[in-house]
Amino acid sequence: MPDGIRLQKVLAARGFGSRRVVEDMIEDGRVFVNGEQAVLGRRVDVDADLVEVDGARVGLAADLTYYLLNKPRGVVTTAADTHDREIVTNLVPAEPRVYPVGRLDFDTEGLLLITNDGELTHRLTHPSYGIEKEYLVEVDGEMARSDLRQLREGVELDDGMTSPAKASEVAANVIKLTIHEGRNRQVRRMCAALGFNVTRLVRIRIGALADRKLAPGEWRELTQDEVRKLEELTAIGGREAR
Repeated sequence: MPDGIRLQKVLAARGFGSRRVVEDMIEDGRVFVNGEQAVLGRRVDVDADLVEVDGARVGLAADLTYYLLNKPRGVVTTAADTHDREIVTNLVPAEPRVYPVGRLDFDTEGLLLITNDGELTHRLTHPSYGIEKEYLVEVDGEMARSDLRQLREGVELDDGMTSPAKASEVAANVIKLTIHEGRNRQVRRMCAALGFNVTRLVRIRIGALADRKLAPGEWRELTQDEVRKLEELTAIGGREAR
C-alpha cells in the first residue's frame, strides 16, 4: 500500500467540501502537489508535501494551530521576554508551541494571529504580499481633511515615504487607518509626522480576519474557512515570492 493519505480525504477534512466536491476540484485541475497537477488517487504526506488549491497553499499537518488573540495593552508581542513582562503566548494554550505573526507594540491593542504554521507566517509578514492591517487610531487632536489626504497619499518618514493608506474619520479625534506595510511603529510614526500623538491604537482587522466580539485578553481558534481565506489571500504572487 502506498504511503500517505488520499488527497481527497485530506482536503475534505480541511473543509473544502465533500469527497465528491473535492474529487471534482482535482479533476478540474485546481489542485497541485509539490508543483505538479494532482490526479485522483494521489496520496500525500501531510508533514512534507506542498498542496495548493487555486494557487493557495493548504496547511495539511494535523498539529497546525491558529489562534486569534485580542491583545491587551501592556503585553509584549513575543514568545519570550528577558524583562519578565507578560507575553502574548502566555495568553493562549502552552501546547503546541506557537508564535505571534508580526508585532503589536507594548501599548497597542487588538487582533494578533498566533500560530505554528511557519509558511503562512512568512507569507503574511512578507511585504510582497501586501496584507492589509486596519486600525482605529485615537489622537490628541482633530485631523483636518488635508491630514487624511496626506495619509492616503503617503507620509515621509525617516526610512522613506510610506505607501498610500486608506484613512477616514470615525469621530472628532479618531480615525480608521488601513496600511499594508509592516514598518516598525508605522502608524504612530505616520501620525507623529503630521503633528499628532497617538493616545490609543487598536488593530481591528488582519487581512480577512476580524472579530468584534473578542474581548481584550480573549482568544479563539480560527475556523477552517478563515485559514483557507488566509491561504487564498496570500496566494497572489505566491509562486514568485517563494
